[in-house]
Amino acid sequence: MSKQDLDRRLVLEMVRVTEAAAIAVAPHIGRGDEKAADAAAVEAMRRTLGDLPIDGTVVIGEGERDEAPMLFIGEKVGSGGVAVDIALDPLEGTTICAKAMQNSLAVIAIAEAGGLLNAPDVYMDKIAVGGDLPDGVIDLDNSPADNVAAVAAATGKAVEDIMVCVLDRPRHAALIKDLRNVGCGICLIGDGDIAGVIATTEAATGIDIYMGSGGAPEGVLAAAALRCIGGQIQGRLLFRNDDERSRAAKWGIEDLNRKYSLTDMVSKNVIFSATGVTDGSMLQGVHHTKDGISTDTLVMRSETRTVRRIKTLHGHGE
Repeated sequence: MSKQDLDRRLVLEMVRVTEAAAIAVAPHIGRGDEKAADAAAVEAMRRTLGDLPIDGTVVIGEGERDEAPMLFIGEKVGSGGVAVDIALDPLEGTTICAKAMQNSLAVIAIAEAGGLLNAPDVYMDKIAVGGDLPDGVIDLDNSPADNVAAVAAATGKAVEDIMVCVLDRPRHAALIKDLRNVGCGICLIGDGDIAGVIATTEAATGIDIYMGSGGAPEGVLAAAALRCIGGQIQGRLLFRNDDERSRAAKWGIEDLNRKYSLTDMVSKNVIFSATGVTDGSMLQGVHHTKDGISTDTLVMRSETRTVRRIKTLHGHGE
């Protein structure tokens, strides 16, 4: 089997992985138990990965081995085959799922070995836009006002018509104040910044820019999606204490103030898959019907810029 054939087959295998996680989580939607929901997703994703013809290494997972019993950073998965790095978030938006809110996802990205940034589990300051904009239109070092103005000029919109997606967190109070002063719109989301970044690539969402800090692992996963679908992202790790700085050093990060570009975070070809857990702006969630269980998945491959939307009905006999 050629590498190209294997890559093509892995696209559908990644769909199977995220579908399994999403279906396992479905009984926990709206039940208020974030840990139980996450555990169900992790178990299902790990079990499905174990059957794949890969020599996979988890580089972004549930945490370090002493914090996560399964899918921990450094864990090996697969039955043997092509060497790949794996970044995953079995349940992106645990709070969203627990409260039955929008945009909870099961997410995975795989790249050629060495192709994904080993981002420690710390915060990352991020800014992202979708495709078809001039390179360098955004810059993490510019003010929110300057970034909004640049995107407005590039898209031919008025500043007042630009919509910025921001996580609704107390730490973003100053950012939100600055954006209010600019006069643009702000879409505040409760969780799920991977979906927030991807939303910048779809005109139907109305989102032009993503700004603010969130998890660094989610930043890498979002970059994987943008490498496939088109867009720009920059990120800088944020450290709250010496423990977090030492964690970064453990994973080989020497420049703690480095500004990462998309290709710094995802340097090689990548496959990205996300299955909806709850309904959202991008994907429908898991639904039970009289004929089975329906899932909705977005799967993308950077090498060919292929983007597929896969709706699957899992019959009761599966």
